[in-house]
Amino acid sequence: MRLIVDHVTRYSYDQPVRGVVQSHRLTPTVFEGQTVVDWQVTVTDGCPGGVFRDGAGDRVQAWSVAGPVSEIVVHVKGVVETRDLTGVLRGHREIVRPEVYLRETTPTWADAALIELSSAADDASGPLDAAHRLSGAVADAIAYAPGTTEAHTTAAEALAQGKGVCQDHAHALIAMARHRGIPARYVSGYLFADAEGQPHEAAHAWAELWIVGLGWVGFDPANRCCPDERYIRLGSGLDALDAAPIRGIARGPGSETMNVRVVVAPEATQGQTQQ
Repeated sequence: MRLIVDHVTRYSYDQPVRGVVQSHRLTPTVFEGQTVVDWQVTVTDGCPGGVFRDGAGDRVQAWSVAGPVSEIVVHVKGVVETRDLTGVLRGHREIVRPEVYLRETTPTWADAALIELSSAADDASGPLDAAHRLSGAVADAIAYAPGTTEAHTTAAEALAQGKGVCQDHAHALIAMARHRGIPARYVSGYLFADAEGQPHEAAHAWAELWIVGLGWVGFDPANRCCPDERYIRLGSGLDALDAAPIRGIARGPGSETMNVRVVVAPEATQGQTQQ
């Protein structure tokens, strides 16, 4: 499938700031499941800095904007050719050992309720079956409900209230997998929702679990599936903050507001929008 992405992130400040520095993970991952046909990232009045590929195989680009500045627009636009590899991250190069992703973080801390929910994998026939069972348990326990959680909501909090968004599903699955000794990490990217009418987010997130013999395999509890040709992978990390597509800091006393618009569509077809 050939997918078109148009992603705009607008930062506004209630008073001009002296400058802004950002770090971007906004370039699609290099692996057998996707090929970049065309890709551009622009920043209003931005000056590109250093670029490197980190130990997890993600391309990281620095940007700076000299002030005074009241608004910054980050615009991502491109075309990616995708293939369905049944969730397996085949052909991806990285040097970080899977065991690194056994480390707990605050959003992925497994409380008693998450530990109890992870018992869904007790009778699994192997690691892959266990991963599927854990993903299914998360999907059953946390209903997809936009606007019910915040950026800093933890997996334990989302499970306690029984609803959340893709970030919460990913954090919960990661917490449960790590508790059971399965390395797990957070993945950020994009999703094209097809005509089935299932809940979705264009700017999306899911989890990858390390399965011996297969490597990293993606699981998306929010949509009860493994990533396929509808998904575009951008980057990974220990949790949502670590894998954020855009991280940055503004120098100045002003407060910041952010507005995001994402359109993902197959070529020559109207896409979906998230605001």
